[in-house]
Amino acid sequence: MTTALAVRVLGPVEVGTAAGPVPLGASLRTLLAALAVDAGRVVAADTLADRLWDDGGLDAGSSTVHSYVSRLRRRLEPPPGAQGWRVLRTRAPGYLLELEPGALDAAEFRRLLAAARAGAGADPATARERVARALALWRGPAYADVGAGFAREEAARLREQQLEAEELAAELDLALGRHRTLAERLPALVAAEPFREGLRASLVLALYRSARQADALRAYEEGRALLADALGVDPGPHLRRLHELVLRQDPALDAPVAVPAAPVVPA
Repeated sequence: MTTALAVRVLGPVEVGTAAGPVPLGASLRTLLAALAVDAGRVVAADTLADRLWDDGGLDAGSSTVHSYVSRLRRRLEPPPGAQGWRVLRTRAPGYLLELEPGALDAAEFRRLLAAARAGAGADPATARERVARALALWRGPAYADVGAGFAREEAARLREQQLEAEELAAELDLALGRHRTLAERLPALVAAEPFREGLRASLVLALYRSARQADALRAYEEGRALLADALGVDPGPHLRRLHELVLRQDPALDAPVAVPAAPVVPA
């Protein structure tokens, strides 16, 4: 990020300025999170009140919400000039958090992931570098220190997108011939997300291409048994087809020529 004000939610909620980090208490972190999930859009005052107090608190028409907003404003930017507040604006029927491009890590993550998806077919190396930059923005679970319901819901959505990014990264690594590195990196992620068939399929193929057919078959069998025991279902058609190809050592599974990984450029 290159903007003067940076809001980070992919981990604990943090604010940074050119002068350094901005300390925020729990209530102001929650308010910032309540605005950040809809950054660039007006959030009604009553919606903010519901998010701040989880639908069981103060009257949205009271001065409390505005008092919180005023305190947060003074933390986010210097006193306004003739143009008024530029980051946290009053816009009927509530307030608008207006950040520069790249200032919100969650938005930057989504932008990089969308760009990687769009370019994956034509330029997998560039797409892989974009995914790496997107994943490097994560510092832990999203909104890690905000326990309100809205933040947990948004964190779940972001976690799903993070896993989609991991799946895309694995697919691109396979397309770039980086199966040996992938075979070392993926087991921990598959263990943490055992029902994620896309990740397991990439692990099976990476192991097979690393001349570890027995390990590849074992990884498949572990997933099959887990699905049967926990959900009473079989693996999906893609994973089953991959298993068949591994069993017969089909040439269609042969690896492409490896493309060296580029260093991750800081976001």
